[in-house]
Amino acid sequence: MPSPAHPRAAAVGRLLQEAGATGRVRVLPAEVRTAAAAAAELGVPVGAIANSLVFVAAGQPLLVLTSGAHRVDESKVATLLGVGSVSRAPTELVRRVTGQPIGGVAPIGHPEPLGTLVDVELARHEQVWAAAGHPATVFPTTYDELLRLTAGTPAEVGADAEHAAEAVGP
Repeated sequence: MPSPAHPRAAAVGRLLQEAGATGRVRVLPAEVRTAAAAAAELGVPVGAIANSLVFVAAGQPLLVLTSGAHRVDESKVATLLGVGSVSRAPTELVRRVTGQPIGGVAPIGHPEPLGTLVDVELARHEQVWAAAGHPATVFPTTYDELLRLTAGTPAEVGADAEHAAEAVGP
């Protein structure tokens, strides 16, 4: 299990402090690789978990921070971006562009800046939780702070209502 000194979690913690974020990295007793597992561990609604998902759009990586309460609608995101299609990035690409493992991808701390969409559904929660660079670390934040930290663009990225209740993985 990582300690707060785990290199990725420590780096995210430093970046949060430098950015004036209010939340601090929290180490969980075990890895939580799904929004449902993170929500259960934290005692919060699954919709308050900010999943960090990496996609490929027009050959470029794209970070989508979405509410854990629904799936990303890839066709909706493609339309928003004005590209033909958007697809989930392979594991190797996620690791390369974020420097972090799937299940622990923080919204910040990547080797190079990533274009980021932030799900407007996260604004429904006073506090949201995001991964902090390792699958057993998280940090609390707010929707507005998440937008500021990531220089992200607010967007409706979720599937239609009939799919919205489906649980999603990281």
